[in-house]
Amino acid sequence: MCSTLTGHMAHAQTPSATDTQVQTPETKPTENPAEPEAHGTRVHWQDLPRNILLDQKAILTSPLHINRVNRKWWLLFGGTAAALIAADRKISGGLPHTGAQISMSRWTSRFGADYSIYPLTASFFFAGKLGDNPRARDTARIGIEALADAEITVNILKFATQRPRPPDDGGRGRFWDGGDSFPSGHSIKAWALARVVAREFNHSKIVPVLAYGLASTVSVSRFVGRRHFASDAFVGATLGWFIGDYVYRKHHVPSAKSNVISWIVSHVSFNSP
Repeated sequence: MCSTLTGHMAHAQTPSATDTQVQTPETKPTENPAEPEAHGTRVHWQDLPRNILLDQKAILTSPLHINRVNRKWWLLFGGTAAALIAADRKISGGLPHTGAQISMSRWTSRFGADYSIYPLTASFFFAGKLGDNPRARDTARIGIEALADAEITVNILKFATQRPRPPDDGGRGRFWDGGDSFPSGHSIKAWALARVVAREFNHSKIVPVLAYGLASTVSVSRFVGRRHFASDAFVGATLGWFIGDYVYRKHHVPSAKSNVISWIVSHVSFNSP
């Protein structure tokens, strides 16, 4: 395959007599069509339904694609989640139960609620339209898709695990007992959007910090406010991060920039079969 591709490239680079043209002053060199734009996406609003279906196929089948390269990261994720699940009852039992703590946690967790996170995502689109900022518009398009993927994924997991919330079963943290605690929906959506925003605005130092800081606040608030166990918040945050990253990489034109985190993610996150 490599030799065939090399042969085609060599053939394409050798001009024939009929292809050779004399450049006149009026003739301008043609831009290289293969060169990607500095910024842009491959996704449009009308593509969202199909893209979400393909995303879900990749996300739900991702455990089937564990290999030697990514298995250590899956083991790290699974091991941490299992350790937290085993310790959830003790961790939740050690939390203070003051009214101020519960009230503050419920207030800050609102940043991850649907009535906050979807309008926030839409605001990127309108800001991009008004300010002629394609980066902001792309954030809205990719962000909405990431949120939709996170919403579907978290509801499938909630239905499958049936874990009651901490106050509903005395903090025992049992599964398959008629609840909807695992994983945290606020966490998965907050981190999915945070990852998209952080990657779209990776040229800025403050935007990723603000995005991840807000997502972390939501996750901690859901746990401290006794709406979720520690493992609920951790699994939701981790899945949201990978979903946001997967959707961004799938539909954003790659740039020449890369870093260690991007390399790790390319070996860990969801792979299409």
